[in-house]
Amino acid sequence: MTTATRVYVARLAGLAVFDPNGDQVGRVRDAVARVRSSSVPPRVVGLVAEMPLRRRIFLPINRITAIEPDSVVLSTGTLNLRRFEKRTGELLVLSELLDRRVVIGDTGRSGTVVDVAMEADRAGEWSLTRVAVREVTGRLARRGHLHQLEWAEVTGLIGVADQQGTANLLAVLDNMRPADLANVLQDLSDSRRNEVAAALDDERLADVLEELPEHDQVEIIAALNPERAADVLEEMDPDDAADLLAELPKPDQDVLLDLMQPDEADPVRRLLDYSPGTAGGVMTSEPIVLPPDATVAEALARVREPQLSPAVAAQVFVARAPMATPTGRYLGMVHFQRLLREPPAELLGGVVDNDIDPLDPDTPLPEITRRMATYNLIAIAVVDNNDRLVGAVTVDDVLDHLLPTDWRDRDQDVPLRIGHG
Repeated sequence: MTTATRVYVARLAGLAVFDPNGDQVGRVRDAVARVRSSSVPPRVVGLVAEMPLRRRIFLPINRITAIEPDSVVLSTGTLNLRRFEKRTGELLVLSELLDRRVVIGDTGRSGTVVDVAMEADRAGEWSLTRVAVREVTGRLARRGHLHQLEWAEVTGLIGVADQQGTANLLAVLDNMRPADLANVLQDLSDSRRNEVAAALDDERLADVLEELPEHDQVEIIAALNPERAADVLEEMDPDDAADLLAELPKPDQDVLLDLMQPDEADPVRRLLDYSPGTAGGVMTSEPIVLPPDATVAEALARVREPQLSPAVAAQVFVARAPMATPTGRYLGMVHFQRLLREPPAELLGGVVDNDIDPLDPDTPLPEITRRMATYNLIAIAVVDNNDRLVGAVTVDDVLDHLLPTDWRDRDQDVPLRIGHG
């Protein structure tokens, strides 16, 4: 293998994986090792790579030609895309070893695993040979000494962990998109997943929850104390928070809604009142809303806000005050492309488009889909009987509810050929 003979596994996380033709086929997410006797280091049998559509597959170590500082290169473009599942006797190095509490053999001192090195012997067989361990000092302001130790010099690496933190694993996962991190959480055991999820800050956890299947959302939110769960729900988009709460028993819904700030809970309560499969039940209750005397420049400034999704930022809805939903009388919308064509000082009231009738909250999903397809819309307004804007159905809202309910779960086994090799 034309590669380094010693590689620290945490540094592999996120590296691009290329086939022999230079086409990227995925990114490294973990390493798989097979446990041998307690005195012999585990043998590395392959890597776990994440492919498009969040599919995780196994890459045998003998299919890897090179491990470089910024990439992993395969010897073949033909891969088995069967979904990866850990077998008995195997361990996932990053997921199961990072942050594990261990004992340094010669001193008996406690430490936590920071990284693990895999090393190739002369026959090209890879094993986990060295462990980076940071001593536990018991002092909040003082970091313990970092040791580079042989595998046999550390006890507590194999078996159920007595204690396992999250800091080093979260550092490895820090740059992942929420959807990718959600996929990582699905690989972890229930207890480890809940532990890692609880260690995320409220905003990050909210983003990740929105990308998880509903049953995983419920399990994670139920594992948090009610006050923390309410804080996380406040960081979620109201429609996603309402979908999650709808999966909980009514008494639990009421407890969490009562713990949320009133201005955060009110739109969620309104969404829960709508019937599933209707415009009110799938809509986003916080689209961009501006008055008719706002300028094109002001609208573009709102569109540029980084926290907005592309679907929400594709248009501005125009209504009379108040601007929070339910607004005053709905006047129409202005598409992003129209804003780019108009002078910055132009008023929205002069460029508003009101040719497309808004939806009623009770409009069923098939009719919503037909209307959006007919007019090539990214979003469409939803108004109540008093012509007040109560929300907007976006294309991603529709997709979420048209796809099977388990679409966020792992893909079924599908062997395919990748690349040209």
